[in-house]
Amino acid sequence: MIILGIETSCDETALALLEIIKKDSKTYFKVLGDVIHSQVSIHKQYGGVVPMIAKREHAKNLKPLLEKLIYSPITSKKPDIDAIAVTYGPGLEPALWVGIDFAKKLGELWNIPVIPTNHMEGHIVASLVPSEMVHQESFMLHGIQFPAIALLISGGHTELILIENWMKYKIIGQTRDDAVGEAFDKVARLIGLPYPGGPQISKIAKEDRFKRETAEKWNLPRPMMYSKDYDFSFSGLKTAVLYTVNKIDKVVNLEWKEEIAREFEDAVVDVLVYKTNKAVDEFDAKTLIVGGGVIANDKIREALSKLSEEKKINSLFPTSQLSTDNALMIALAGYFNIDNRILDKNFKAIGNLKLAY
Repeated sequence: MIILGIETSCDETALALLEIIKKDSKTYFKVLGDVIHSQVSIHKQYGGVVPMIAKREHAKNLKPLLEKLIYSPITSKKPDIDAIAVTYGPGLEPALWVGIDFAKKLGELWNIPVIPTNHMEGHIVASLVPSEMVHQESFMLHGIQFPAIALLISGGHTELILIENWMKYKIIGQTRDDAVGEAFDKVARLIGLPYPGGPQISKIAKEDRFKRETAEKWNLPRPMMYSKDYDFSFSGLKTAVLYTVNKIDKVVNLEWKEEIAREFEDAVVDVLVYKTNKAVDEFDAKTLIVGGGVIANDKIREALSKLSEEKKINSLFPTSQLSTDNALMIALAGYFNIDNRILDKNFKAIGNLKLAY
């Protein structure tokens, strides 16, 4: 079986071909190809993603990307595609609709099913792909011991998910305002760093740690860290950064940006690790899964890896390539849903789609 994955939830236009091979009661996967077009350079001037511009760029890029994918030097001719998996939420609805309409037209043209796929589930299964995965070589996915806790951290989401078994999800905590990636971008803008802000904050925070062992204490809050639930809030942390920046004597303190970036990043790490640790303990989790673009942050990845080691549980992280939005994760999630979901041809884009079945 070959599945075409299509991802247009935000500002990445991505397609991938995934082959599923059944052999000796085992399931192997092979990436036949994947292509992606980033819109970062376009949205950078606006300091964030503009939905209608993203929609326009997806519409412009999907067809040439598909032609590049299925008529690549490797495949030389169109492969026999058995199904199409397309993101239908969560995400920016104008952007989602472009991918959905494209997938439905291809489904009609090729007479194959179209599988509506949850973007967040894609981030979960992306962490099951082994780091040594190579295109055109078959591989098996990492196994999961249940129950598992998944922490999904991206530009638009911060969620803690309890996974009781395959395809059995329950959201036990989520952000009440800004997502963690959104907070990184907003704080970066407050201290004069370019978009996307997450990598920029991580870079200068790392520079500050290299210069000095002890952080300059600006006493930023750790919002909702000790709340009785598993919810998050990062809007107040962002506001605290604003007040702190306004009172710093920037003429005297030339390294204030590095110091604020470090303290902000430390605050985020403290909250994420504390809440995740609490969830692992309460639900007696055997596996920790972490997904989403923010896990590309070295400090967060290091802290969560240390947590899993202390708890003596297995931890699964995506490769840097699969941590951001991509179509391979959508093809993979689509495969897991092809027999478990009624394939409604009239499905629609759902911008605030939740991960709970």
